[in-house]
Amino acid sequence: MRKVILRDAHPERLFGVRDENLRYLEERLGVTVSARGGEVSVKGNPESEALVARLLGAFDNLLAQGWSIDREAFRTGVRVLEEDVEIDLVEFFLDTTIPETLKRLVVPRNLAQRRFIQSVLHNDYVFAVGPAGTGKTYLAVAVAAAQLLDNRVRRIVLTRPAVEAGERLGFLPGDLEEKINPYLRPVYDALYDILGYQRVSKLMDRQTIEIAPLAFMRGRTLNDAFIILDEAQNTTREQMKMFLTRMGFHSKTIITGDITQIDLPGGRRSGLVEAIEVLDGVEGIGFVRFTHRDVVRHRLVQRIVDRYERFEADGTEGDGGGGG
Repeated sequence: MRKVILRDAHPERLFGVRDENLRYLEERLGVTVSARGGEVSVKGNPESEALVARLLGAFDNLLAQGWSIDREAFRTGVRVLEEDVEIDLVEFFLDTTIPETLKRLVVPRNLAQRRFIQSVLHNDYVFAVGPAGTGKTYLAVAVAAAQLLDNRVRRIVLTRPAVEAGERLGFLPGDLEEKINPYLRPVYDALYDILGYQRVSKLMDRQTIEIAPLAFMRGRTLNDAFIILDEAQNTTREQMKMFLTRMGFHSKTIITGDITQIDLPGGRRSGLVEAIEVLDGVEGIGFVRFTHRDVVRHRLVQRIVDRYERFEADGTEGDGGGGG
């Protein structure tokens, strides 16, 4: 058993409503946690006890510096220490290299997300590859919004392949906006969540934020812009090469995708997969890879992604039986 003495006069701010944060530690780490005032007792295996002690000590330090620890911040701390128990958790949350504008919009929820943000700040092109639920699109939009609010770019351009890879928009009913909206919904959702519906509507009316299918990028040069290509695994070689040559001066580009969900017809090779091979090692281009461990949606989503990865790695066919 290990004991942790908290300095903060109101430890309940760390424990959460009805000690929900302590119960979370018990469920996730398989430990027993009890608290009496500012004294916390932890019983479990040595590694888990050490992790909890390091976590509580770091959050106690943050509380002393005026931070408030909400439910999500607490769980982020657990995830980060699970990845690297030696990391300075206080520095992770107070990271001064991340612009304040971005911190007000979003904070990284794990080490991979922080690597992604740092890569965007230090490179003009960044490829972010990984499964659904890792926050690739959301973070890309958040960084773009922060750069726009800081006047580092004059506009945001968001695009993705529509209607699989062929972009056969003519077969869909409605005008152009009605045709492409279903395929750009995740981008809209991220924008509304980060900037709010009214602000996004005004910025789109002024063309400060532009959302368009990938086919409409041909022939353009985008200066002073933050450009995001989402669902890039469904680009062809020609589409990817075309997109990568659209960036002009004083611009940044993020390319996101999940190479396990390629929908190209006829077994065509993904432009994203090829670009990662071709551009590996080029200065000014960053690559960030997310895994199922970086999923930040509901915990069951992480388990689902994990199961599918194992299923596909085993080459299993059929319904996989009824095991659980």
